[in-house]
Amino acid sequence: MTTKTKERRRILVINGSYREDGMTEQVIEVALRQLQGVDADVVKLREYPIEFCLNCRECMLQPGAVPGRCVHDDAMASLVQRIEAADAYILAAPTNLGSVTAVFKRFMERLAVYAFWPWGKPYPSYRKTGQVQKKALLISSSAAPAFIGSWLFGSSRQLRMTAKIIGARPVGLVFSGMASEQPRPALTGRSRARTEKLARKLLPG
Repeated sequence: MTTKTKERRRILVINGSYREDGMTEQVIEVALRQLQGVDADVVKLREYPIEFCLNCRECMLQPGAVPGRCVHDDAMASLVQRIEAADAYILAAPTNLGSVTAVFKRFMERLAVYAFWPWGKPYPSYRKTGQVQKKALLISSSAAPAFIGSWLFGSSRQLRMTAKIIGARPVGLVFSGMASEQPRPALTGRSRARTEKLARKLLPG
């Protein structure tokens, strides 16, 4: 008699930070330590070769529940496959000038493949709407105090939009403030505790 091996849970981390071991990566590391027994697939967008969206809407004209095919022949196609294969996500990008970083915004725009928007329709519909949602932990930071930055800047809203587009439900946001106080800002105990708590929500049960 054969015993079926249970597949390990897969967590896809999309890291939109420019800095090695900065605040964003520190939070990611704390989160991943809470996720023992899972396969963590970490994508650092600063090293990931994807082109800018051409806004041609070719991918959006293709009907169906699966992501459309982009006219670019680059690594985004592989990344979409990894998004589809993941069981949960960590979406992370610090705040630059009130928004997510340019590399994360470029990634966001390439998620147009998840929308259906034929010519003549005033707005798109998302292919994942109505499907069983996966979970996502959102991570950001800014030079402002955390409570101001999370409310005032667009990075939090953009991370939530990214989760919605790929069919994920946020379990919470870790927003670290005062990130420019020193060259290598240290994660506060409060942020660490919140990260650990929210990361565990990505696990089943």
